[in-house]
Amino acid sequence: MALLIDGDCINCAVCEPECPNDAIFEGENIFEINPDLCTECIGHYDEPQCVAICPVDCIPKDPNRVESEEYLKIKYQKLTGKIA
Repeated sequence: MALLIDGDCINCAVCEPECPNDAIFEGENIFEINPDLCTECIGHYDEPQCVAICPVDCIPKDPNRVESEEYLKIKYQKLTGKIA
């Protein structure tokens, strides 16, 4: 699954620079995640860096964007040209 930032976001901006795919951006009211760029850090790290750094725990998996680990690895390869 891609991740999403929910309404509990306090706009602290600590997540944005942590994303290796530049999937996080400042939205109209809160930070948002582009699900087409989110690989849950697969290929980069052992855990999603935005989730690890978030002080309010507002970054769950997006239930509307179910993606298997294998699919996330393929997405990583398409984005980076590297194999996860």
